[in-house]
Amino acid sequence: MSSYKSGETKENDLEQILVEVERSLQQLQERHTQVKQDIEKRSQVKERQQELKEQQTDKSLPKPLKTELKSLQEELDSLELNLESVLLPDIFWQVVRFVFLGVAIGWFLHIWAT
Repeated sequence: MSSYKSGETKENDLEQILVEVERSLQQLQERHTQVKQDIEKRSQVKERQQELKEQQTDKSLPKPLKTELKSLQEELDSLELNLESVLLPDIFWQVVRFVFLGVAIGWFLHIWAT
């Protein structure tokens, strides 16, 4: 009876690990979607910014265009910062997490199989 509970515990541990892997994968998918949206938005902002710069025929832009250009630049800076600060650390920690979880799953499978 003792080995049955031990096997049940190992199975529960494995289930917990799999749930954590699924949760991590879902978070990674959500982050990927957000990054794709930010990249698309950045592209749109750059296009609009380029349009406004091309409209500049002389050195003095009308006040609304200057304001819009400044606003677009601020939005672009914000998107760039968001993409840099969110994507790089997340990728690193996701790799660390999945490697660790892979090792843990392998360890539990090895124990469970013996």
